[in-house]
Amino acid sequence: MKRLHMKIPYVLLPGLICILALFISSAQAQEARSGTFKTVQGTVTVGQGDAKRTVASGLGVAEADRIQTDATSAAVLVLRDGTTIAIGPNTTVDLSRFQFDATTQQGNLAIRVLQGTIRMVTGLLGKVQPDNVKVTTPASTVSVRGTDFIVEVL
Repeated sequence: MKRLHMKIPYVLLPGLICILALFISSAQAQEARSGTFKTVQGTVTVGQGDAKRTVASGLGVAEADRIQTDATSAAVLVLRDGTTIAIGPNTTVDLSRFQFDATTQQGNLAIRVLQGTIRMVTGLLGKVQPDNVKVTTPASTVSVRGTDFIVEVL
């Protein structure tokens, strides 16, 4: 049996290294992504501190991000555990904590609603570990027992 050897020209090596680096950074970005915006209407921003960006459907959100909608905007966010959060107009929400291990289905979810309205349908964390799902408002903290609820902060 004859062995074939493939020689890679040295000029192609830097390009191959760049492609490999892109695949690695893409995988790391997916790990850092807590969820994905499924629908976005109007102007919705997300980010931390002064680093805000306008989002569109298909873009991601990470732990510690603040999501803001204006008077004519709304969004639906789906987290990696399947939790769905519908965010209404004039709403500010912090994804304070999101950790989820898909293999063990263990983790934590903490959301802070500063103003506005959200509707949340919990995913695996709410079903497997309901004590680890918390929603905080300026006036209260709620431990989630149900799987579908609405929070409004005036």
